[in-house]
Amino acid sequence: MTNRLKAKAVSITLLFCLLLTSCSTPNSSTADPHAAAEEVTLVVGAYSVAKDALQELLPLFEAQWLADTGQRIKLQESYEASGTQARAIIGGFEADIAILAMEGDIDIIERAGLITHNWREQGVHGMVTESIVVMGTRAGNPHSIQDWDDLAREGIKVLYPNPKTSGGAQWDINAIYGAGLKQAEEELGSPDAEYAKNYLKRIHANIESLDKSGRASMAAFEYGVGDVIVTYENELLARIAKGIEYDIVVPEHTILIENPIALIDKHIEQHGNRDVAEAFYQFLMSEEAQYIFVKHGFRPVNEAVAEETKHQFSNPSGIFDIDYLGGWDVVREQLYSKRGIWYQVLADL
Repeated sequence: MTNRLKAKAVSITLLFCLLLTSCSTPNSSTADPHAAAEEVTLVVGAYSVAKDALQELLPLFEAQWLADTGQRIKLQESYEASGTQARAIIGGFEADIAILAMEGDIDIIERAGLITHNWREQGVHGMVTESIVVMGTRAGNPHSIQDWDDLAREGIKVLYPNPKTSGGAQWDINAIYGAGLKQAEEELGSPDAEYAKNYLKRIHANIESLDKSGRASMAAFEYGVGDVIVTYENELLARIAKGIEYDIVVPEHTILIENPIALIDKHIEQHGNRDVAEAFYQFLMSEEAQYIFVKHGFRPVNEAVAEETKHQFSNPSGIFDIDYLGGWDVVREQLYSKRGIWYQVLADL
């Protein structure tokens, strides 16, 4: 090959390379080097009763995060009975944040090694909302239900969910059992576990069905099952606000419900989304979010919102909290262990 031909071949080769480069250049120049950061995933695992409130809150947070950071959120949501949700998270559902019915379900996730910080020191002692256990009846309270004792009357059909799967159900059972302890104090001079067990047993004899979750129990009641439902105050308030006619019966002795929230550290580390998870946590504690929880019947944990909305909620004279029953560790052992009081009631022992 002559030198002239060699030079021509080299020129053609260079021209071909330049054409390839020019073809690829627009793609590489227009591709955002931060494209991976244009969207962040947030996985929320919540108990079923919180679904309506969260589905109003999540879009607001998405919009706020986009406005503040320019980043879109890809949301993944799951709503289950609280105990079911906790077991799902332990079993592989990679929730970044858990919003559950009771701290015992968060404790289970913590003991599995998925939560590595002290979640009770975050926010408002680790709680996001409050409520109380009440009774709901058909409009006009046709069976004249006034207190827990009335649920043991012959012919009264009672609904509450299954405490094996539902955190809400455990609050319901705790409320009735605690009311039995309170009544024992009044009649016998001190709380008596056997008295309280029999108190619960008489009411459970009238149970119509044990549903998987508080939301499923409420759905059954709306469908026409039962005469009275034992449930969260917020469940009834939210439905009444939508025009559904129920009467709320607030017993003299009932329990304060505290609903926990926690960041799931192991999953956040895997997903690399701590900033958005922590921001969502703080958003749920904000006045804006807490007012929305109130709209859905929950009692707020934000002090300013609680003071502003206190007239919306009943304050029964005999209200007690989980500490009256000895705390969750004691309750789990005494009521819900394999030989506990709840299982004795089920077995009619």
